[in-house]
Formats: sequence, structure tokens, C-alpha cells
Amino acid sequence: MLRKNRPEFSIGEEPLGNIKGHGIELYLDVERPYPPMLRRPAYPASLETRKEIEKQINELLDMDVIRNIGHN
Repeated sequence: MLRKNRPEFSIGEEPLGNIKGHGIELYLDVERPYPPMLRRPAYPASLETRKEIEKQINELLDMDVIRNIGHN
């Protein structure tokens, strides 16, 4: 979908999702230690589903739509 509709998700040759000059500020009001509900997966998923999720996340990383910032 992103590749097919690239003009809607990027400007010129900029990477998808990482448009320079456009930013957001995100404020989280949850402090460590995080509540138990935030420390577990939102939904259980089968091994097959987890593999597909990982594949799609890797595709988004490869297209620079998202970036890996580590974990807590």
C-alpha cells in the first residue's frame, strides 16, 4: 500500500515516513516501573502470525517508514 501510494506518504525522493522538516512531539505520562499491562504483548499471537508481523516490521524498517530506537 505504501509503495503503491507513495505520493501520499512522501515528498519527492524523501524516504517514506521520514519527511524532513515535519516532526511531532510525543509525551508519555507513564513512568517506570511500567505497569504490568504495558510490559506484556497486547494480544497473543501464533508463531505463524508472529513471523508475519516480524516480516512486515522489517519491510517498514527497510523502507525507512519506521526506525528502531531500541527497547526499555
